[in-house]
Amino acid sequence: MSKRLSDNLTSRYVEAANKMTSKRARRKIVAYVESYDDILFWRTVLSRFENETRFFEVMLPSKRVLVRGKKSVLMNFIGNRMGPDMIACVDADYDYLMQGSSETSRKILSSPYVFHTYVYAIENFQCYADSLHNVAVMVTLNDHAIFDFSRFLREYSEICYPLFVWSVWAYRTGRHTEFPMSEFDRVVELGGFSLQNTKASLEHLRHKVERKVHWMWQHYPKHRVAVDALDKEMRESLGVTPETTYLYMQGHHLFDSIVAPIMTKVCNSLRTERETEISRTAVHKTQMHNELSCYENSLADVKTMLKKNMGYMSCPLFLRLQEDVAHYLVKENFNETPKS
Repeated sequence: MSKRLSDNLTSRYVEAANKMTSKRARRKIVAYVESYDDILFWRTVLSRFENETRFFEVMLPSKRVLVRGKKSVLMNFIGNRMGPDMIACVDADYDYLMQGSSETSRKILSSPYVFHTYVYAIENFQCYADSLHNVAVMVTLNDHAIFDFSRFLREYSEICYPLFVWSVWAYRTGRHTEFPMSEFDRVVELGGFSLQNTKASLEHLRHKVERKVHWMWQHYPKHRVAVDALDKEMRESLGVTPETTYLYMQGHHLFDSIVAPIMTKVCNSLRTERETEISRTAVHKTQMHNELSCYENSLADVKTMLKKNMGYMSCPLFLRLQEDVAHYLVKENFNETPKS
C-alpha cells in the first residue's frame, strides 16, 4: 500500500494533532479494528472509558483502500505506528491460546497497544450462554423458558474439551495441517439435534469426540506428556475450563452451526406456542387473524438478533478485556475514572 493511498496515520501523528487542539478539547485515541462487523463491539468495549478528557474513534485500517483482517490491523501498525494514541483491537482467534508460538501470537501478547477478545471471536461473545434466553425473547416476544441454553452449552463444552486440547496442541506444534480446525469443527457438529431429546444428541457427540481423541492418542503416543501439560496450562493459567470450551472454539462455526440452529428450533417452538395461545383465546376469527398478523409483524430474525445480542457484557472474559483497557489508560497516564 502506497503512502499516498494509505491513511498514513501514526500514533505520533495523532498525538501531535491532539497537542494542536484546544486544551479544553478531548484527546482522540484511534482504535483500529478488523472489519465493519467489529466496529460496534469495540465501541461497546471502549465507550465506558470516554469522558470529558478523551474519546475513541473506532475505524478500519484504511478509509481509502479495502484492506481487512487481523494481519492488516497488526502488520501495518507495528512499532512506531502504534502508541498511546493509536491502538489495535482484534479477535483473539487461537493466538491467545498459542501463547507466543507464532509471530502473530507474539505480537498480540507483547504489545501494550494491541487488545484482543480472549474468546475466539466476537461471535463467541454473541453466543454467550447466559444471554441466549433473552435473544429468544427478542425474536419471539415469548418469555417461556423451554430450553436451558446455559446447561446445554456447558455439557456440550465438557464433551468437546478433550479434543479441543488436541486442537490447540496441533496449532502450537505446527501440526495444524494434520489436525486442522475444520476437522475439529466437523467432529463437534451436533448433526440431527432435537429439542425433545438433547441427551441423545449429546451422547452422539460424545461418541464422535471419544473416537477422535482415541485416534489422536494412537497416532501421537509420544506426546501424551505434552498434551497433559497443555491441558493443565489451559485450565490453571489461561482460564479455559471444560465448561467454557465453546467460547474458545471457532466463532463462525459456533454461531452458524451450533447456536443459530438450536436457537431457530427453540424460537419456532415459542412462536407456535404463542400462535396457539392467540388462536385459543381469540373471541372470533377476525380478532384471531388481526392478532396473528400483528404478532407475525413483530417477530425478528434469529441471526439478526444474535448479531445484535449484547448480553455478553456480564461475561467474565468481556470484563477482563475492559480491565486491560483500564490498565492501559492508567499506564499511559490517562488517570481519569471511566464511566460506571
